[in-house]
Amino acid sequence: MSENFFTDNPDLLFRLEQLDLREVVELKERGYTYAEKYPEAPRNYRDAKDNYRLVLEVLGAICATVVAPRAAEADEQGAQYRDGEVFYADATQAALDAFRQAELMGAMLPWEYDGMNLPESIYQLMVDMVSRAEAGLMTIFGLLEIALAIHEHADEEDKAELLPKFSRGEVTGAMVLTEPDAGSDLGAVQARATYDEATDTWYLDGVKRFITNGNADVQLVLARSEAGSTDARGLSLFLLERDETVKIRRIENKMGIHASPTCEIQYNHTPAKLIGRRRFGLIRYGMELMNGARLAVSSQAVGIAEAAYREALKYAGERIQFGRPIRELSPVSRMLLSMRGEIEAARALISLSGTWVDRSKAFAARVSEGDRSYRKKQKQASALADALTPLSKYYATEMTNRVCDQALQVHGGVGYMREFNVERHYRDARITNIYEGTSQLQVVAAIGKLMGHALDGLFAEWAAQDYGDLNAEKEKMIAAGEKLHQAAETLKAKDQPVIDYYAVDLVNMAVYILNSWLLLQDSLVSERKAALARYYIAEHLPKIHMAGEIIASASEIPLAASDLVLGVVK
Repeated sequence: MSENFFTDNPDLLFRLEQLDLREVVELKERGYTYAEKYPEAPRNYRDAKDNYRLVLEVLGAICATVVAPRAAEADEQGAQYRDGEVFYADATQAALDAFRQAELMGAMLPWEYDGMNLPESIYQLMVDMVSRAEAGLMTIFGLLEIALAIHEHADEEDKAELLPKFSRGEVTGAMVLTEPDAGSDLGAVQARATYDEATDTWYLDGVKRFITNGNADVQLVLARSEAGSTDARGLSLFLLERDETVKIRRIENKMGIHASPTCEIQYNHTPAKLIGRRRFGLIRYGMELMNGARLAVSSQAVGIAEAAYREALKYAGERIQFGRPIRELSPVSRMLLSMRGEIEAARALISLSGTWVDRSKAFAARVSEGDRSYRKKQKQASALADALTPLSKYYATEMTNRVCDQALQVHGGVGYMREFNVERHYRDARITNIYEGTSQLQVVAAIGKLMGHALDGLFAEWAAQDYGDLNAEKEKMIAAGEKLHQAAETLKAKDQPVIDYYAVDLVNMAVYILNSWLLLQDSLVSERKAALARYYIAEHLPKIHMAGEIIASASEIPLAASDLVLGVVK
């Protein structure tokens, strides 16, 4: 077994090396002046990159030697519910203790709150490794977005009280949005928030369902603050510390991620504090929370896929059939090659998304401080982050389901048995394209950006480069980009039901083109990546053309036939 999930993964090492965070880090570190006050803060960019590598190596060692060896145990025992309280599996608690002792829990929080001030893109590499080790653990470790929301929108007193506790691992957080009748449609949330003028306190009443880590000490709750309202404009976000008025009614009996407690919660006139402005709970703060969580789930998906692929590769090398390892059989080697290509493409896409999220946050911080010179850059970065995040979530989570399916197939019958890790990875992967916004919702989030040609600037920048021996592939991608542009224009001219029906085809075109360009970028510095780029483009270019042809025809026959075929009565 590996001793370090960072150093044993050439693609993670490559992604760290290729990250260009120079401007972001200088802004986050205030021109590296934090080093004068905090000994752990970097003195320059090289120092920062060295620090990031050290953090990743420490986490990688814990994941390989503490977490992964007990992952099956964590899955088997799972989170437990007894007498109204939730208890983590023993292996999960041991992992959290190890993270706490290594001071890894406050990764993205600022130095002044005992954090490490890490960029989002570095944190996603951490989530990737944790998820490879044990996917359920990620949903506890990976909920740092709650602490970041508190840092961004809570008052100074609450920040000073709570954020150091997150950094020290003394508390965990939960994002409490979903209700029994408000899942994807969060605008329908009915939990009530009432204000008592006499005590200057908000009180929450209602039931929430499918809440990841709902036993958390600190919770951000979406509730209806405006009496008589029926849509998202009546919702606000509230901060609370769990007390006796918060009743955990049960935890769900899930298919996978057993170590992660998924709770149903009842609030019984629970005191809470308003976060930010009233009525902005979903349309601003909730969306910020979900976008951060969606990037984390994207990395979770890649980590699960990495684990499943490695199990398949190992088994394919050891299993002898027809006188040779099955890895040497073309049908099996094709599956392995497909898995590897998809994993590395997804990781490149998440890295790009994380970089633009980092830029958006860094520039926005300067703008909020009155430096208007960053306004244009912040607008561009925010637009790209908003376009890339749903594409990352869509591709990575669909990818991990394909990879885990192929990995199980490589194992044959034994892969269906619980004794083999791939069975657990297969179950764990299935939630990723459901929670924090289904794949269908990611398509909805992305389609407007794509019809507005949000990626054209990136494509043009990459098309202007010289790829040497891969210039033929470059020309193919330029032509594919033109086809994407035509497809977007075709859809824009259609009625909304037609746009909705064929939106997924446009998204598929976009992610395959985007990933192909990213691998071409990687080919400039790696011979191995050049081979991967050639393969990926050859494998996926026909899919791009097929999706383009589907949109070009944009037949309305499926819409006309739907009600009759499905038996819908109007």
